[in-house]
Amino acid sequence: MQQLSPAGQQIIDGIAQRYGYSTEAVLSMLQSVINGNGSMAQFNHPEFAGSGQWMRGGMTMVSDMFNNNLKNTINNLCSELAQLVATQPDLIRSGSFQSQSQGGQQQNNYSGGAPNTGASGSGASLFVAPASGSGDWWGPDLRWPNSTGAQNGVRYAYFAQARRLAIEVNGRVTIYDTQDHQIGGFSQQQSYGGSLSFNSQYGLIDVARLPVVSVDGVAQVPEASQATPPAPAPAAAAAQPSNPGMVGDMDIFATIDKLAELRSRNILTEAEFETKKAELLARL
Repeated sequence: MQQLSPAGQQIIDGIAQRYGYSTEAVLSMLQSVINGNGSMAQFNHPEFAGSGQWMRGGMTMVSDMFNNNLKNTINNLCSELAQLVATQPDLIRSGSFQSQSQGGQQQNNYSGGAPNTGASGSGASLFVAPASGSGDWWGPDLRWPNSTGAQNGVRYAYFAQARRLAIEVNGRVTIYDTQDHQIGGFSQQQSYGGSLSFNSQYGLIDVARLPVVSVDGVAQVPEASQATPPAPAPAAAAAQPSNPGMVGDMDIFATIDKLAELRSRNILTEAEFETKKAELLARL
């Protein structure tokens, strides 16, 4: 499990002490800022009074809506974290965040790219570089995961920009469409290969509810978009002539034939037959 670099640990600990939050809470907010590409954050943590949202420019919303002191503190914290992310642009592209939740306790660990010596700030990488040769088990179509982790025989990688979530169970890799979810952490049932869930702005979501994009590199067609063959036309409708006018003419002539039969059986008089026939022919 990759960890903060010594310099990164010192920076995060210093931020946590200055704002009066735990290191874990600051790491959680850092993940939210990373997921928002440094310009916004969807967060949910008890030290921040639950769920809320921050956007660059001063717009901050918290569950405790009348707590202006909390809003100001979160705005300052997120702004500082955004500046920290900006000093290491590789973090957005290649950063790795691990979030595991067991028994209600969430553990967060980050890894990042190479140090950025051209930007302002310490110039040192906040995160321990990934081990070489680790491989991209999620395949060549996805790059630069925002978060990765492993629990109970299950590996996962989240790609915020691509809106994709890769999960590997027993060597089988499934890619999911995360839609508009802003994922903030994963949790798994306490069993090998147990079901995986994640936290987003919509609450706790089961991964199985997400659309499947591919399985082991084979694209999957969503059920809703599968082509549905047109229903066959009813036999009676198929037998009908294509010209509506012809149908009406045939009905009129058939009625005249029936009237002629009634006349031959002396049910209708000749005068009655001629009158009815004239009425029907006038409709042609």
